[in-house]
Amino acid sequence: MLSAKRFLLLLLILSLPFPALPVVDLYEFDTESQRERYNVLIDELRCPKCQNQNLAGSNSQIASDLRRELHRLLIEGKTDREIKDFMVARYGDFVLYKPRLQGSTLMLWLFPLLLLAGGAIALIMIIRQRRQTNAAVNDKSLSDTEKSTLNQILDESEESSSQ
Repeated sequence: MLSAKRFLLLLLILSLPFPALPVVDLYEFDTESQRERYNVLIDELRCPKCQNQNLAGSNSQIASDLRRELHRLLIEGKTDREIKDFMVARYGDFVLYKPRLQGSTLMLWLFPLLLLAGGAIALIMIIRQRRQTNAAVNDKSLSDTEKSTLNQILDESEESSSQ
């Protein structure tokens, strides 16, 4: 018979949620190259429902439907380009992890380059400003009066420290 502690422990364990395990779709392919293309495409295509998951990592119903559709298109002999065009026509550019270079995605492709160029320009300006500041500081040399006063102070401090 189960003791009260063991019974409560068993109840606690059974009440804990089980981790969501990924769904594994088992599809039959005519060739190994079709299987490889399928694996590449489910990594390259994004789930329309999920914010940032590819078809391979998503457990949503739409991702499952898209994997099934992808399998059907591969068996029909469609090329990768035709498959991607079909998915984009149906779900928009969002379905591609690497969107095509076109007018609507131009800023997406150019923004990192603009950001990099802006950072390089800012770095160059900071370096020039520091060089100018250092040159201005180095150009200010002491007058003869200031040098003699400084030497007197140094001599006095040496005398007082030696005593």
